[in-house]
Amino acid sequence: PFILLLIGMVIVIGGIIGLKLHPFLAMILAAFVVAVLTPTINLEQFALTKGMSAAEALKFSKSNTGERIATEFGSTCGKIGVMIALAVIIGKCLLESGAAERIIRSILKFTGIDRAPIAFLISSFFIGIPVFFDTVLFLMMPLAKAMTIRLGKNYLLLLMCIYAGGAMANSLVPPAPGPLFLITELHIPIGMMMLCGVILGLFTITAGYLFSLWVNKKMPIELRDSVDSKISDIKQISDRDLTQLPPLGMSLLPILIPMFCICLDTFMSSYLSKTDLSIQSSFFQNIVAITKFIGNKNTAVLLGAIVALWVVRRQKRTGKDELSAFIQSAILNGGGIILIIASGGAFGAVLQQTGISSKIASLTSGYQLALIPLAFLIAAIVRTAQGSATVSLITASGILSGMALNADLGFNPVYIGLAIGCGSKLVPWMNDAGFWIICKLSNLTEKEALKSITPLLAVMGVTGLIIIMIAARIFPMI
Repeated sequence: PFILLLIGMVIVIGGIIGLKLHPFLAMILAAFVVAVLTPTINLEQFALTKGMSAAEALKFSKSNTGERIATEFGSTCGKIGVMIALAVIIGKCLLESGAAERIIRSILKFTGIDRAPIAFLISSFFIGIPVFFDTVLFLMMPLAKAMTIRLGKNYLLLLMCIYAGGAMANSLVPPAPGPLFLITELHIPIGMMMLCGVILGLFTITAGYLFSLWVNKKMPIELRDSVDSKISDIKQISDRDLTQLPPLGMSLLPILIPMFCICLDTFMSSYLSKTDLSIQSSFFQNIVAITKFIGNKNTAVLLGAIVALWVVRRQKRTGKDELSAFIQSAILNGGGIILIIASGGAFGAVLQQTGISSKIASLTSGYQLALIPLAFLIAAIVRTAQGSATVSLITASGILSGMALNADLGFNPVYIGLAIGCGSKLVPWMNDAGFWIICKLSNLTEKEALKSITPLLAVMGVTGLIIIMIAARIFPMI
């Protein structure tokens, strides 16, 4: 299994970096190669561990390679495809309606101008939950430049705060694509991952903020003119009338509604886990049924997307045709993400079928807590090698998914998920799209970004690992 893992990783990393292949093609190719090379005895043993009968396991071991990969590809799409498409719509609506900017300005009003970096740190983290990471950068970078005009200093600090908040939310809190895939593989309740991800994220971004303060003092960087954003244009943005933006309550609804519905269902499920509903009143049973319906992750995010579309239509006075084109554009943007994650799901499933999870379990049977740093290390290696936090999340969770059902784990699987999320932060450099986005939008040089952004994520990732190790020992949650 480890040789097959190495072959698969070489194909993915070599394909993406060396041959400049699209991640979808590289991971599908790796899945096919690993699937072809996996011995039938490994497939049969894997099927038996999944509860299949001897006859079913034998049939599975002789099934067509392409069929197995297509089945896993479709299974991943079924788990997260709807969520991602709806999350894209919410993110685009927040941008177009001005709701995201309204949220940021409200936080600034609460914290004050002098605490602007903290406001940007918190804003980017919470907006990064429903909005994709690169969108957070596109959204907040003009505001960082406008704020620098007001402050006359701290440009690098603002940039690092934006990057820190958005990056940690992207890898720790659903419905971001990576964590969304991760929780399905490790069988972690989405509400638990959201709660634990937010708590851990606040600790890690605090460490990131302290590091950013130090870097900002050591190498202060002034705001510079760039082709896409002249300083004179930034001044006009900073003077934009607040009446042009939607009210704060309305702006928050697309984010709060899904989070409330999902968390309510998680609470009810936990509360009713030992309750016999058959002896409860019909009214109470209906309440539980409604809660489960709206608390389903797909339904909850759909409600958020509907509200987001209402906000953008109300704010921009768009007609039906414009709204239809708007939705189509958003869905097209999410299609590529779904393909990448589904192909990663197929690749991860093929790796599982090699029996690697069983091998890892046997190697760590004497000390299960070793799985946490192992999960961190796997995600860090994949991220550093090929640049994508989402791909590293997919790969690591695919390898370790068998551990989630281990009765002797000794701690809740959410700690493994959080460790993978923190490991996926190491190490961003020139093979990372986010690295280039921050360079181009901020006008930082590559050397400046390597001395600030790269160590920033390393500090937060390692801080997260330390906190996870301590928490898993003190609060195993089993």
